[in-house]
Amino acid sequence: MAERLAPEKRHAFVHNGQNVFEWDQSLEEVNMYIELPKNVPTKLIQCVIQAGHVEVGIRGHPPYLNHDLMHPVKTDSSFWTIEDGELHITLQKREKGKTWASPIKGQGSLDPYAADQEQKRLMLQRFQEENPGFDFSQAQFSGTCPDPRTFMGGIHTD
Repeated sequence: MAERLAPEKRHAFVHNGQNVFEWDQSLEEVNMYIELPKNVPTKLIQCVIQAGHVEVGIRGHPPYLNHDLMHPVKTDSSFWTIEDGELHITLQKREKGKTWASPIKGQGSLDPYAADQEQKRLMLQRFQEENPGFDFSQAQFSGTCPDPRTFMGGIHTD
């Protein structure tokens, strides 16, 4: 049931007609996806994740991305991998349940409607996590969705 509440599609940040990165999020993570240039050995790809900053590039060249993150992350559980020509960066949210408008501060933020839809999906993920025997995949909110972090006493952590 939880997989039905997973992101349906990735959000894209496009600049000057070029897809810079795609991203999605869950209650605990923000995932960034960057298509790597062809003919560049993967061992030359460099990714540095700091609590409030990410840098991606090819060793010996100026970085492709060198930006502050929208919100802080847990560096000890954030990581990156390369698969099928795509760099996948997994950022572990420091504040579980916080809805991010974009992974990168000031770049590619969601419009208000998309941000509201994202917050609703995260709230349903929270309900599903707290009540595993129920199916919330068809649930809907009327009006403004509450903040998943604070609604009804907030997110319960182990």
